[in-house]
Amino acid sequence: MTRQFAPFFMLLLLSFYTNAQQSSITQTSEVYKSVDTFNLKIDIFIPATGKEKRNAIVFFHGGGWVFGHTGEFHGACKRYAELGFVTFSVEYRLSVNEDGSYPHPNVTPYECVKDTRSAMRWVRKNAERFNIDPNRIAVGGQSVGGQLTLMTALADSVNEVTDDLSISPAPNLMLLYSSTVNTTEAWCDRIFGERDPRIWEISPYHNARPGMPPAIEFHGLDDNIVKFWTVRLFETRTKSMGNIFEIETYEGRGHYLGEGNEKYSRLFDEEIMEKTDAFLAKYGFMK
Repeated sequence: MTRQFAPFFMLLLLSFYTNAQQSSITQTSEVYKSVDTFNLKIDIFIPATGKEKRNAIVFFHGGGWVFGHTGEFHGACKRYAELGFVTFSVEYRLSVNEDGSYPHPNVTPYECVKDTRSAMRWVRKNAERFNIDPNRIAVGGQSVGGQLTLMTALADSVNEVTDDLSISPAPNLMLLYSSTVNTTEAWCDRIFGERDPRIWEISPYHNARPGMPPAIEFHGLDDNIVKFWTVRLFETRTKSMGNIFEIETYEGRGHYLGEGNEKYSRLFDEEIMEKTDAFLAKYGFMK
């Protein structure tokens, strides 16, 4: 091969490899729950077929129980599907009206918790269909998505009446990014409308108990939405109960740890993903 054609063939080979890698992932979407007027969907990313059971990661987006969408975690879903995981990004009810105003009269953070627990039960129920190990399901979330992640493990009393309660919604590992850990604050109160006693049932801090799945929290020290001291307080409480709760802190970073990163919707960057990999590997979720 002449030297002048070598770069062309290298680019052609790289393009073929990239396309083959992308085509090895199947992306689809299914309705996991119908409630009231909502048909809630879950986006699914499936790697190339293999005989061995696969591990799974389920993601919940943030947005203050009012905003956000499943696409925010598509970058992470694709990344982990390329690494052999079956990944999911979950839609849940949001407390916003059709005209964009909020809160929605029939949707509070309590309903959001119900939906994410329903989603986890759906994933576990369909584990065989997706060739997933039902005992190797990690859950991750950003901001209130982190709160929803924690409550899949902690909100025993919060369940949809149509759920099969014999199926556990609790994950085996938790990945938290700028996570809300205490819902007894003004924004949550506003979305509930008149103060609702159920606000205590969905607060991770107030429902912490022994036996929580291992968790890692990534948090910016300049986060002005979820103050870091609330996370440190939660860490002290949950560790005193014998739980594993690791924290990675970032000086000078705010609520969006990957500010400017388009691939991961500003939620985090590749360095944080690599630390997430290490945590997954530590607990046997990655080679």
